[in-house]
Amino acid sequence: MSHHFLAMMHRMRYINRWGLMRNTQPENIQEHSLQVAMIAHALTIIRKTRFPDCQPQPDLEQVILLAMYHDAGEILTGDMPTPVKYANPAIRDAYKAVESVAAEKLLSLLPDEMKSAYRPLFLPDLSDPKTALAMQIVKASDRIGAYIKCLDEAKSGNTEFRQAEESIREMLRQIATEMPEVNWFMDHLLPSFALSLDELS
Repeated sequence: MSHHFLAMMHRMRYINRWGLMRNTQPENIQEHSLQVAMIAHALTIIRKTRFPDCQPQPDLEQVILLAMYHDAGEILTGDMPTPVKYANPAIRDAYKAVESVAAEKLLSLLPDEMKSAYRPLFLPDLSDPKTALAMQIVKASDRIGAYIKCLDEAKSGNTEFRQAEESIREMLRQIATEMPEVNWFMDHLLPSFALSLDELS
């Protein structure tokens, strides 16, 4: 019997983000998920090394895996633009329900003995403090990834993302008040993304 889970994950590359925006370069959820995982990895290391007194401390493997799969449900649902997703509570709640159905469908494509390993990645238990922290890091990383996309588009002369850049920057400022690792990332790592290759060299 064939199991289609990984073949479906392979299709993340076909789901583009920022559907309502004019893009100079398309971004799919597979490349976005890798970037979010890399940022989440960095945030976790920053928290562990620079802010060891912050408790709880996250589990690095859990953070990275949650980041890898955080948008996997969009293989089935497509990418819902943020302004639409959060336009009102009814849409937000309905979309959360659709996301849960999509997660269950993807989990059903796994062999039975593997489902228990993947279920916490697709339907994380936010009542667990460590899992809640891991998801908080993933969400912050997702926002940082979105901000980097805005910087990339600005470097290409596209003003379409100007308002998104401002609003995401403000969101990150608010997140950083509770997550010192995000504040450190924004001060020390984020500015480099606005530079050219020659400036980075």
